[in-house]
Formats: sequence, C-alpha cells, structure tokens
Amino acid sequence: MDLEPLPDLPLLADAELKQLIDDLTQAEREVSMQRRVLHGRIDMLRQELVRRLTAKDEGALSVVDVDALARILAGRLPDVDRLQQAPEGTD
Repeated sequence: MDLEPLPDLPLLADAELKQLIDDLTQAEREVSMQRRVLHGRIDMLRQELVRRLTAKDEGALSVVDVDALARILAGRLPDVDRLQQAPEGTD
C-alpha cells in the first residue's frame, strides 16, 4: 500500500474530508484483517513445529533443543545462534 501525502486539509470541503476519513478507515480495516490472518497462520505453523519437536525421534527436527526453541518463539532472538549449532555428538 502506497501512502500518498495528505491534501491541503483546510482546503477540503466537509464531504471530501469525510470521504477521505472513510477511505482510510476502510484501508486500515483491510490491513488489520490481513495482519490477523497472517498472525493466525504463523501461530499454526509454530504449533506444528513445536508438535514435531516434542515428538520422540521423529525426523531431524527432534534433535533441536526445545527450550531454546521456546525462547526464540517468545521473541528472544539471541538464542537463534544456539539453536542453529549442531548438537553435541551429531557431527
């Protein structure tokens, strides 16, 4: 979405100002809905990743440190480096 500069507001008629407010309000609703959908999809993907990581010996993801993953999902990004390191004894 490109943000256009606002027109000279004192020069707008009341109807034009109301229309501009309505247009921007509708655009905000659309962006908000898209954001909620994306957050829902991210939550589902994270839930599936955690499910896979907590399963016993089911694929390569089972060797990942689940506590480190939980910190990463909670927003503590410095733990990303630790998670990406190969677990001891798997070289």
